[in-house]
Amino acid sequence: MRSTPLFLAIGLLLPAVAQAEPTPAVEFDRIVVTATRTERVVADVPNTVDVIDRERMDELLVRDLEDLFRYEPGITVGSGFGRFGIGDIRIRGLGGNRVRIQTDGIAVPDAFSIGSYSNANRNFVDLDTLKRVEVVRGPGSSLYGSDALGGVVSFITKDPLDYLAEGKDAYFGLRIGHESDWDGLSGGATAAFGGARWSALVAASHRQGKEPENRGEAGGVGDARTLPNPQDRDGRSLLAKLVFAPGTDQRFKLTVEGNEDATDTDVYTSRGPQGFTGAYNDRVLARDHQTRARVAFGHEMDATGSGFADSLDWQVYRQDSETTQHTVEERTLAAPTFSDIREREFNFDQRVYGLQVNARKGFETGSARHELAYGLDASRTRTRQKRDGLRIFPITGVETPVMLPDVFPVRDFPNSRTTNVALYLQDEISFADGAFRLIPALRVDHYELEPEADNIFAEDNPGVALGKLSETQVSPKLGAVWHFSGDWSLFGGYSRGFRAPPYNDVNIGFTNVMFGYTAIANPDLRPETSDGFEAGLRFNGDAVYASVSGYYNRYDDFIESLAFTGFNEQGLMVYQSRNVSEATIHGIELKAGVDLGRLSPGWDGWSLRGAAAWSRGEDETSGQPLESIDPLTASLGVAWRGEQWGAELAGRFVGRRDRLPDAPVGSEYFESPGHGVLDLLAHREFGPGARLDLGVFNLTDRKYWGAGALPLVSGASMTIDRFSAPGRNFAVNFAVEW
Repeated sequence: MRSTPLFLAIGLLLPAVAQAEPTPAVEFDRIVVTATRTERVVADVPNTVDVIDRERMDELLVRDLEDLFRYEPGITVGSGFGRFGIGDIRIRGLGGNRVRIQTDGIAVPDAFSIGSYSNANRNFVDLDTLKRVEVVRGPGSSLYGSDALGGVVSFITKDPLDYLAEGKDAYFGLRIGHESDWDGLSGGATAAFGGARWSALVAASHRQGKEPENRGEAGGVGDARTLPNPQDRDGRSLLAKLVFAPGTDQRFKLTVEGNEDATDTDVYTSRGPQGFTGAYNDRVLARDHQTRARVAFGHEMDATGSGFADSLDWQVYRQDSETTQHTVEERTLAAPTFSDIREREFNFDQRVYGLQVNARKGFETGSARHELAYGLDASRTRTRQKRDGLRIFPITGVETPVMLPDVFPVRDFPNSRTTNVALYLQDEISFADGAFRLIPALRVDHYELEPEADNIFAEDNPGVALGKLSETQVSPKLGAVWHFSGDWSLFGGYSRGFRAPPYNDVNIGFTNVMFGYTAIANPDLRPETSDGFEAGLRFNGDAVYASVSGYYNRYDDFIESLAFTGFNEQGLMVYQSRNVSEATIHGIELKAGVDLGRLSPGWDGWSLRGAAAWSRGEDETSGQPLESIDPLTASLGVAWRGEQWGAELAGRFVGRRDRLPDAPVGSEYFESPGHGVLDLLAHREFGPGARLDLGVFNLTDRKYWGAGALPLVSGASMTIDRFSAPGRNFAVNFAVEW
């Protein structure tokens, strides 16, 4: 069969304790902040919003981004085979730096990749430090500016008051877990303490493991291998917060956060003959290391006592991140050289300073109620990237930085400083006692790029002029929510998105006379933009909730990196980044659930929940389908909950991936077949303060390929199994608190 109908995944929500989150019937009563920068229940926001709280993360035994979004159709986590692992988050088919990912309002570092040895991803957040994750689907630049072209993923970290209460001035918690699919062992400890004015929290965690499993069978070394490369992983994180509350309506907060991950890989797949060079890789070793550190100081005022704002919060912050990747190749060569050793090092470093101010003011005009939200975002980011290398000849002892086509060290773009200052304003206008809400918003961003050509860049790119940028972008939004009949409501609106031309596209630079090409800057690049429309229907009853929405997003001026533009006066081929691509993505999304116990006492403790996403995407320039669009996907679940234990049957079912761009003449791309995967989850409470969570994933040991892990690969390839997901595996987590 050429296509497979959509199967429904079976997934369960099963809160375990008396203090657990509400049952699925009140899903849309959850409080979210990211959608409107104000605290609103989901039923009152004009977007499709996903909320995953700490309780749900623990139930699903979440350890990484793939676990986090396992049952969220329309959200995909990309990953690579062999070395670099999890990469980005795609929302409705758009990912990379076109999705804003933030922690406590501060954007995580950019992704950057060039060649086979250099890949700085955005996997910088330890999910153990989070109390909630919010995802806003669709363009979000009217509130969050550049990079919110495809949506916003907001990570919100734990606070001391999440663990303390009146009469409880100290909390301690310990957790240990194991996951068989990567032989992972993780542990964490959380301590919180405080009183009426001072409170503090410290959360530390550690994780280690091996390479993730797949269903490959070909071992050995060389490019025919489909089993994972041997790998050791190690990571740790620390979150510390100190809070001073001079009164009941204000808080000063100091946050220190650090995250570190290291991976050592014996790259078996890169051993063997190296094309037509006559070289043979005897051994390839890789070490990848990344760190992120954040310091923030903020002030929250629930009641300002002033006329310009009812409540106000601000924070100043600094965030440093660095990715360093080291690769060593031991090679055998033909006579008279016989052998050499090639060492490469890639470094990508970002440092950002910023200020955020958010204010809220409520007032009335006639019969309408206004809730203004306005503020300032300002940041300055310094980005540096360098590739270095050394070629060593063991027999003669000669060392050289020449490793064609590169003469190291090189920078693929100059050191760059970007400054962004933005003002935003949003008005939530309520009519008829809140039955109808109109939500206009506007943000103005001013973006400046200043490149700095040092000796490394100048020597590698003689005579190449650098481009500066100074752009101002206006991003409007108009949303509406109408509670037209009891538990029923309509929602939707229009939102503008944009992404400022990135430093590495404006000033890509390298010249290689021997190979006959050069890359030049393009200071005339325009921002990538999007226009998004969405409309939906919600029902939020005592026993049942449901939402269905449709969206249409048009993306203009996508930037194509390194487009061939012709020859220069020296006869070199010239490459330059250009605005060339246009794309459209449209789709339908569904989310629903029912608490069966509220319908009939005989079904007390049972619940159902499900979600589905269907989308289509086209590259309007080439007329080809977008390969980043997932096939039809859904989840559906049934759960039972008791006072001390419960169980979940969870699953994901996906249609055939058969809408792909045209392959080169004479070949076809591999179309991953539709699949259904079932998981079984269970938990047990051992009295107050002790809990065991268990999970068995891929119960039927099904062989399948996740969309986020599968690149465009020929259907005739013998290494397709490299990208397959793990077979049957399990996870366990034990936590105690007092």
